[in-house]
Formats: sequence, C-alpha cells, structure tokens
Amino acid sequence: MSTFETLNNINVNDYTEMKGHLTYLSWSKAWEEVKKRYPDATYTVVKNDRGLPYFLDKEVGCMVMTNVTIEGETLEMWLPVMDHRNKTIMQPTATDINKTIMRCLTKNLAMFGLGLYIYSGEDLPNKGKDQEGDEPIDEIKINVLKKEMARTGVTETKMFYAIGVKSWSEIRTSGFKRAMDLFKNTPDKEK
Repeated sequence: MSTFETLNNINVNDYTEMKGHLTYLSWSKAWEEVKKRYPDATYTVVKNDRGLPYFLDKEVGCMVMTNVTIEGETLEMWLPVMDHRNKTIMQPTATDINKTIMRCLTKNLAMFGLGLYIYSGEDLPNKGKDQEGDEPIDEIKINVLKKEMARTGVTETKMFYAIGVKSWSEIRTSGFKRAMDLFKNTPDKEK
C-alpha cells in the first residue's frame, strides 16, 4: 500500500474540532498518526533570509511554509497567517505565526493523505449570502452532532424537530448551525 493510501485510510474524526464553521485537526494528533506509521518522517519550517519562520509582504500579508518528508518524498505547503474569520493578518504576532505554522504542518500532512477529506471543498468559490446554508453537511459535522447528542442527552428526534428535518441526509449547513445553538444552550446530561 502506498504512503498516500495508508494515511488516507485513517479516520481522524476523533481528533477534530469545530471552530466557527471550520473543522480543524489537532496538529499533535496528526503528527502522532504519521509517526506511528512512518517513524522516519520529518518536517521543516522554511525560514526567510533573516532566519525567521515567515514571509511578509506589505500588500498581501504574511505566509508560512513547511516541508514534510515521508518515505523519501517531500511535499511543501504554504499558508497565510489568518485571524479567526480566515482573513489575512497584516501585522501578525509571534503567536499568530506559531499557530499558523502548526496548521500549515497539518495541511502539509493532508497532502500525503492524512485527513485530506477535511479540506474537501475549501478551494470552491465562495457562495453569495443568498445561497449560504444550502449545502449538505459532511460526515465530520454529522459526527460532531452525534457527539453533542451523547454529551447532552438530546435525542435524534428532538434535534431533528428543532432544526426542521426528518433524517440525517436532510441536514444542511444552516440546520447544523441551529443544532449547535441548541447544544450550546443544553447542559451536559451528567449535571
């Protein structure tokens, strides 16, 4: 089996979390999964000519770059330093840069197959506000809802009723957001 097939077959859903409307894979878990299978895997953070781990352009913002090598193959990844709304930060802090480097590493590992499905659709054109919420949710978001149901004790029937659907396949992005609001306002079932 190829490196890509091996890593692409790993289900990383238990290591993801939702931040806003985006799904993030923990960099530490991503690296752990790779190193379990490929102990000789390495990564580097590319530095500018001053030895700093970022590239700054006054017009476009700040970028970071990583290289990952697994089984003799090296792939690179670039990522802009962004805020919580995914907007470029023109004057990032060291913390902003550090967080972005680790997100870049995770995305770099996805190029080898690990959690690649998380990024599906990210390169599609942005939809207008009038189309927002029309797309079906993916398996990751379904798993997030199931975890929240287990945490709160909310039944499938109650959640479906609250968001106006009859089955999992009917849930759209707007329904996912309504369900997450329901869970935010519902205490843990243990309490």
